[in-house]
Amino acid sequence: MIRNQTIIFLVTATILLIQACSGRKDNTNYKGNPPPLLQNAFIRLPLGSIRPEGWLRDQLQAQADGLTGNLDDFWPDLVNSAWHGGNGESWERGPYYLDGLVPLAWLLDDESLREKAKGWIASILAGSTDSGWYGPPGNSDRWPLAVANKVLMQYYEATSDKRALDVLMNYFRYIRSTQPDWPDSEWRGVRAMENAVTGYWLYRETKEAWILEAVESIQANSRDWTSYYEEFPWDSSANAEKRIPLNWKEDGLTAHVVNNAMAIKYPGLWYQQSKNERYRNAVFDGIMKYDLHHGQAGGRFSGDEHLSGKSPVRGTELCSVVEYMFSLEELYAVFGDNSLADRLESLAFNSLPGTTTADMWAHQYDQQSNQVLVTGDPRDWSTNGNYSNIYGLMPNFACCLANMHQGWPKFAASLWMATNDNGLAAVAYSPCTVSARVGKGDKVTIREETDYPFRGKILLTISTDKNVRFPLYLRIPGWADDVSISYKGRSAEAEAGSSLRIDEKWKNGDEIIIDIPMKLRLERRYNNSVSLLRGPLFFSLGIDRDYRSTRLNYDNFSYKGSVDWEIYPQSPWNYALLADENSLPRGFSVIENSIEKYPFADRGDMIWSPDSGRYIEWEKDPPVVISARGIRIPEWTMKNNSADIPPVSPVKTSLNPEIIRLVPYGSAKLRITEFPVADPSYVRETMRPGN
Repeated sequence: MIRNQTIIFLVTATILLIQACSGRKDNTNYKGNPPPLLQNAFIRLPLGSIRPEGWLRDQLQAQADGLTGNLDDFWPDLVNSAWHGGNGESWERGPYYLDGLVPLAWLLDDESLREKAKGWIASILAGSTDSGWYGPPGNSDRWPLAVANKVLMQYYEATSDKRALDVLMNYFRYIRSTQPDWPDSEWRGVRAMENAVTGYWLYRETKEAWILEAVESIQANSRDWTSYYEEFPWDSSANAEKRIPLNWKEDGLTAHVVNNAMAIKYPGLWYQQSKNERYRNAVFDGIMKYDLHHGQAGGRFSGDEHLSGKSPVRGTELCSVVEYMFSLEELYAVFGDNSLADRLESLAFNSLPGTTTADMWAHQYDQQSNQVLVTGDPRDWSTNGNYSNIYGLMPNFACCLANMHQGWPKFAASLWMATNDNGLAAVAYSPCTVSARVGKGDKVTIREETDYPFRGKILLTISTDKNVRFPLYLRIPGWADDVSISYKGRSAEAEAGSSLRIDEKWKNGDEIIIDIPMKLRLERRYNNSVSLLRGPLFFSLGIDRDYRSTRLNYDNFSYKGSVDWEIYPQSPWNYALLADENSLPRGFSVIENSIEKYPFADRGDMIWSPDSGRYIEWEKDPPVVISARGIRIPEWTMKNNSADIPPVSPVKTSLNPEIIRLVPYGSAKLRITEFPVADPSYVRETMRPGN
């Protein structure tokens, strides 16, 4: 037996292409892209293959106990939805809601949620017509059907209910046989290629060539997002010169943040069929340009409601966060580029929990990196309303209330994917169990025990009825140095950003241990400020806060935990960070705490208690807290009800340093995430406790 042998495997999309050229290997257990489509890097597993465990299950359970599990019991747009046989809203809100409810129900194996979802699905299936069109009679727009397609796709994967497959096939026949109706001035046009997600899935299921003709027609007759990413008209100069169109016309729709979050995957989807590198390049150019011109902490880009630049004062709409996550999940399957999964984790572990309350009973429309006041006062949004950063039921447009539900479930369903050589790939890390067929069709289960992203150790345990050979691909985050992997008495190392391929005959009980050092690092942000990261987590100043329930300009219905919160700071927030990039972690102290029922709660948060029927104050610290040194900057004050932009770093100040408390971004409902950096030559040595 070989022991302590160091093996380094770097698996990239380039290598996968080389393998394909030398003789294409197709997964015999799961349906990958058949010709003439290009073979994708990975194959998404059917819904139900992955079960959340540990803190991730707690997070999904909070969602089930919060808005997702209760919303259609009291929100009129769902209670009376025409998608469920009522006489109410017949456009996007029903399908949006189901796009999260369906995966949540089957991930949690929750019978009550499954029955709730099946009631909706039965109504949708009954609405299919001879022409192939389906849905409520009051809707004549193709856009909500693009969302409903994804709902039926997931439902079929979970249940094998052939009626769902038949409805989808008939609808794509309708698309193929009717005139294109994808105008650039309408939602259905700018988002038309959302239909390609289901179209390519249908082709994998049936191999019916005419489906590709339908997708090609959509691509040829809808908004040209590829040219948009190549030209990218709404850059930093357009923002500075106020040339970004703040309207809902044809040009304004290209600057709409949710459209952009959806559209980033469209060239990548079409790449499968076109085989043209132009479309691949457009995806990665687009992501780079979002970061360069509108990038925000937590992996997202700004848009409140239109693209808004890099200032931490500007907001990002929740819908764009969950849509960006879904786009990255789809793109990772196509390209297998680990930078996509790095960004997916950043969004899931920072931007997503940062814009909802820990108990998932309230959400924001817009979140800010530097968010020191949550009220209905006017702010410098591009087009959104004053209530947009309230944590509440429906603090601006109702789209996020309907659409937010897909974020966590689809992330959990994407943690593992199948490989073309009949193996499995770890895409993103979180506690879960994956059951899948590998090798020559043998069923295996891998239990992933981890506190990641709060800790760096991951234990994979394989359960199998017999010894079975199959490869495992382990993604190494791009920020992770000195990662070590041990298995079967061997040790392996892998480079940051690579994937380690381990091809072994596995037996029941075999373990793989992944140890990812969670080193502190700094990221340069606006005005030369910095954000602090540990692993995939951004850390923010923990600000003492006062939650005050309020009533906005609509009825919040007062159902169970449904509430609207204003949050006011009760401690100083205007700190510069004392940090030297060359001497980290000097000056920082990391404290690891137990992971509680609400993994993204901080002490002082308000949590709904179903037992007492009231809100109670949470008394636990987040899983990780960092002590750091900070210095007050008195001249850094509020402007238009937000923290003003950070002063240019380094900041010269002669005030005394203080010890400040930093918590994960997702745990900080009030926060500073982009800190000015204090000039050390002006800093006194005296230290005193901060907040």
